[in-house]
Amino acid sequence: MALIDIGVNLAHDSFDRDRPEVIARAYAAGVVQMIVTGANGESTRRALALAEAHPVKLFATAGVHPHHATELDDELAAELERLAAHPAVVAIGECGLDYYRDYSPRDAQRRAFARQLELAARIGKPVFLHQRDAHADFAAIMREHRRALVGGVAHCFTGTAAELSECLSLDLAIGITGWISDERRGAHLVPLVREIPAERLMVETDAPYLLPRDLEPKPASRRNEPAYLAHVARTVARARGIAFETLAEMTTAAARALFRLPPEPRENSHEYDSATY
Repeated sequence: MALIDIGVNLAHDSFDRDRPEVIARAYAAGVVQMIVTGANGESTRRALALAEAHPVKLFATAGVHPHHATELDDELAAELERLAAHPAVVAIGECGLDYYRDYSPRDAQRRAFARQLELAARIGKPVFLHQRDAHADFAAIMREHRRALVGGVAHCFTGTAAELSECLSLDLAIGITGWISDERRGAHLVPLVREIPAERLMVETDAPYLLPRDLEPKPASRRNEPAYLAHVARTVARARGIAFETLAEMTTAAARALFRLPPEPRENSHEYDSATY
């Protein structure tokens, strides 16, 4: 059994005191590879540094979350393009739109989103996408750019059946988190995950956020970890009516195909072979 966490915020400061132990627990729980999310300039730099320190086990995204859209000036855009060329960076993002928090003006969000889609098209890497309460604008911008993109994933999908249908029509992969375990907000996802084609279904923790509500025993800190990805995967497997091992195999294959990940390294191997990318 091997799982890939396609979205974990390992650069987050909540992991500063015990990051090596968090990574070790994830590996022990069967999470053989993880993609560390970049959400602004600083977290992208830290995500890439982690990927360089754990070759072929950790990878990074390079991008600017809509909360930080106003930070994407020409200088940061040039740096992102340079960082994105690194072989351990496997996607552009986390990018998209967030009208729920509106931490950045919506026009700035739309400009930053389009700019990152253009970057992804130039360098030929997929996009790691965020959308909350902004589906109409998100879909319109994606339709405008989709033909030039090599692929993308709707990270932490929590939307409706209609939104899922539109994401699938855009040929996007779908990332499912522990949100599916939240009986108050995520119960609608249980039937929806059956509609996602096997080759486009992926699992993620979005740690340290979105600790599954039905996880037992609950950690005292309430911090989510990539080690809990198996719990998310088992929940998705039950929803689809398939074996956990089958779900793990299909989501791992889907992640490797989209992000062009190499096979996980042999135990205790620390070799970095750029040719595998």
